[in-house]
Amino acid sequence: MNEDLTHFRNGRPAMVDVSGKQATVREAVAEGLVRMSPQTLALVSGATPKGDVAQIASLAGITGAKRTADLIPLCHPLPLDKVDVVVTPDPDAPGLKVVATARTTGRTGVEMEALTAVSVACLTIYDMLKAQQKDLVIGPIQLVAKSGGRSGTWQRD
Repeated sequence: MNEDLTHFRNGRPAMVDVSGKQATVREAVAEGLVRMSPQTLALVSGATPKGDVAQIASLAGITGAKRTADLIPLCHPLPLDKVDVVVTPDPDAPGLKVVATARTTGRTGVEMEALTAVSVACLTIYDMLKAQQKDLVIGPIQLVAKSGGRSGTWQRD
């Protein structure tokens, strides 16, 4: 096993020890996309029989971010100061774009919370629209930026 992987110690899975790190403000932004036909995207502009897709997906994403440590085994449970999930139409895709921002003051980053928020929001969009269109595509889901902590600021090119 590669000992450079932070979640392994002596070949065994391990939660990273962050007790020696300084608490700082940390923020992460992630994004994702659910691709669909132009007809389905036009349908989403209004409320569907299951409700307003963008608002429900946003709420689901916020809830997902708060449950990240329950879903990802070696993730630290974090007190989140902010989670914002915005779902907007992307006619060029076509599809719905999801952007999540997570912030905390702590000893470890919030990348996983931002990525989980996007993932859960995208899955919620899929769930709400699968009856309309069977071949929806989720992705890519990716980290866009992070700041805070020892490694500082990072931004995707």
